Amino acid sequence: MSNIDKLKSLLSNEIIPDLESVIDSIFQVIKEEGEVSLGEKQELDELQEMHKECRDILVEIEAKEIDEDEAQDLLEELIEIVSK
Repeated sequence: MSNIDKLKSLLSNEIIPDLESVIDSIFQVIKEEGEVSLGEKQELDELQEMHKECRDILVEIEAKEIDEDEAQDLLEELIEIVSK
């Protein structure tokens, strides 16, 4: 499996669904409590930005704008982030 395929799989099957789950849970808390703390707002903003960046990477993969070396670098960064 190429680094590009591994990156696409990691994003599609793990990272993006996990981000969406956390974002949804924050929105659920907001819905139930009717308000959001500054910390929750900042966390939500950061998660939404990460989600957008991950989606952008998938678009670049589909457009064949990412090469194997760049995919390897992104894969290593994402694995490091996920393992924290």
